[in-house]
Amino acid sequence: MVNRMVTGAHYGLRDWLAQRITAIVMFLYTLLLVGLLLKSPVIDFDAWRQLFTPQWMKLATFLFLLSVYLHAWVGMRNIFMDYIKHSGVRLGLYAVVIAALIVYAGWSAQILWSI
Repeated sequence: MVNRMVTGAHYGLRDWLAQRITAIVMFLYTLLLVGLLLKSPVIDFDAWRQLFTPQWMKLATFLFLLSVYLHAWVGMRNIFMDYIKHSGVRLGLYAVVIAALIVYAGWSAQILWSI
C-alpha cells in the first residue's frame, strides 16, 4: 500500500474557482455596459457621466474592477510561483503587486464616487 503524503499550500481549487467567478462577473458587466452604450443615442462626456451617476452602476463598476484586481492577483501569483524560484524575490514581487492592487482599488473607488 502506498501512503501518499500531500504537501503544499493547496491553492489550486480556490484559485481556479476565483478565476472562473471573476471572469463571469467581468463578462456580465461587459454585456451590461455594451447594452447600455448601444441603447444610448450619443456617447459624449455627459452621456458617460449620466451612465455612471446611479449608485447601482457605481457598485456594478466597482465589483467589476475588484474582479479584475482579484483575477490579476491570482494570475500574477501563479506566474511568480511558477517562474520566480528565489523566495525572497518572489515575496518582494508579491508585496509590490498587492500594494499596487490596493492602490488601484482605492483610486477606483475615489474616481467612481467623485462623479
